[in-house]
Amino acid sequence: MGRCRLKVLEEIEIHFNEGMRPPPDFTVSEWADKHRSLPKASSSEPGLWRTSRTPYLKEIMDVMSPNSHYSDVVVMKGSQVGFTEALLNITLFYMAHAPGPILSVQPTIGIAEKFSKQRLSPSILECVPLREKVADNKSRDGGNTVLQKDFPGGTLILGGANSAANLRSMPIKTLLLDEVDAYPEDCDGEGDPVELAKKRTTNFSQRKRLYGSTPTIGGISRIEKLFNDSDQRYYFVPCPFCKHKQVLRWVNIKFENRDPKTVRLICENESCKASIYERHKTAMLEQGEWQKKNPESDIAGFHISALYSPIGWYSWVDVVRDHLVALGDAMKRKVWTNTVLGEVWDDSTNSIDHHWLYKRKEPYAATVPNGSVCITAGVDTQDDRLEAQVVGWGNEGESWVIDYSVFYGDPHKIDVWNNLDLYLSRPWRHEVHGEMIIGSTCVDAGGHCTDEVYSFCKPRQFRHIFPTFGRSGVGKQLVGKAVKSKRAGTFVFFLGVDQGKSTIYSRLKLPEQGPGYVHFPDKLPSFTGEVRELQEAYFSGLTSEKKILKQGSGLPKFEWVLPAGKRNEPLDTMVLAMAALQILNPNIVDLTRKKLVYSPISNTSATVRGQRRIINSGIRR
Repeated sequence: MGRCRLKVLEEIEIHFNEGMRPPPDFTVSEWADKHRSLPKASSSEPGLWRTSRTPYLKEIMDVMSPNSHYSDVVVMKGSQVGFTEALLNITLFYMAHAPGPILSVQPTIGIAEKFSKQRLSPSILECVPLREKVADNKSRDGGNTVLQKDFPGGTLILGGANSAANLRSMPIKTLLLDEVDAYPEDCDGEGDPVELAKKRTTNFSQRKRLYGSTPTIGGISRIEKLFNDSDQRYYFVPCPFCKHKQVLRWVNIKFENRDPKTVRLICENESCKASIYERHKTAMLEQGEWQKKNPESDIAGFHISALYSPIGWYSWVDVVRDHLVALGDAMKRKVWTNTVLGEVWDDSTNSIDHHWLYKRKEPYAATVPNGSVCITAGVDTQDDRLEAQVVGWGNEGESWVIDYSVFYGDPHKIDVWNNLDLYLSRPWRHEVHGEMIIGSTCVDAGGHCTDEVYSFCKPRQFRHIFPTFGRSGVGKQLVGKAVKSKRAGTFVFFLGVDQGKSTIYSRLKLPEQGPGYVHFPDKLPSFTGEVRELQEAYFSGLTSEKKILKQGSGLPKFEWVLPAGKRNEPLDTMVLAMAALQILNPNIVDLTRKKLVYSPISNTSATVRGQRRIINSGIRR
């Protein structure tokens, strides 16, 4: 028993001495170059760490060193820039040479566990200075678990921003917050998780706090606000020809004929304007330097985009290719802007001049112009009428408004529904391929005549006519999972209308024909011989809603608002037609190549798929 007590006292003394040791006079990057080894299990380039591979990370790591006077460090970043490895370097450095209580926070407990198992634990095993200091995870003392790593002089706690217990467990000297824009607005009813975590560091005068994240939406992004309060550093690299130092910006990336392989960077120096190719990037990064835009701030802030990603990671060809894929799709564009450029998505108040759209009307050679290979419809229900819009869809999100019709009558009576059925059943003449049939239709069942909508859709589900309910809120997918409703007797779809409206508005703003562009006809199909056209009221309704930033009890939120006296049926029916396209899930590429094949409906049952008629696949000859 005496020997055991002596051994415990000796261990306490060792740990005490480790904790009292003055901070090292070398930096995180110097330590990492000497001691860090990237494990095979979690790295595409295993082996010794080389800061020279990503020179822009050196200053980020070094301002987090104990001998740096900065307490707060902010990194607003794109993907594929090596930030996670820099975060691991900082974590391992403090565990090995500047011990104390460390808290590393991920968006959720689940992500924290995954980070620990896949990134942190393998890195500890590969780090010689730490391998013997961190207890074996099979030991009985509990000093090494998935979410806790004890070491001489301190402990590392891994937590999730969705758990207040993790964020208020103990005083913290080193705080590492990763992907703060993915944190919940409120943590277990106790407030902002970032503020909860920051309070854990108030007892330490030599505290270090790192905030890193890919940004999200402008105005509500945490990392954007933190970066704006910082000294705002950007990485300037020299032109290999004129040596002018500049920030790598998307506006200076050029390519020809939608071919990513022609990509190059144009020097922003007016007297140079040389074409810079990716092969020049390595030398440019090595000669780069961080420059402050707001030097008065005492917070170190860094912005770095994926354009700086080293050769072999994420190339400029990849950047352009992903840019082309995201054209005309608001949600894909948002992801691309956030993760590639490391910039916030401008989701502020949308304003589109409907007069400009009205003047954009163009003659169609046929009811359905060439390029449109699939048509869908959206139907909005009101107390005294039904309003329907038919839209043709082509490759890469390009679309053509085919028709807009209003069916007056009481939706509680069968007559108006019979007229709608005839309308949705009629053939539409294509410029090249003969006649087309509407492939799918979404009918709004929320708020007006829900039972009547169900009665209309149930016997027509084999024609892919479905009742839908709109759901507002950021992050909701346009089309959710299909639900078989006992009341409806058919499948019901719940639509994330905010996403649909954002996509439509982003496409309406496109000035040039091509991917995502929305075409409008100068004349509508004539069913009775009268001349019909899209009135100015249609364009006013299409652009009637505004997205505004509202401040509630927590973080600000964007909401779509319909001004008083405005009508929004053209916008709603276009959202419904877009949702119908997603439900139908046609293979647009194959249809464009005239193979006339499309994928089966993934959101409905085998019964509905089996009832699909051949004419609904797109073209009827």
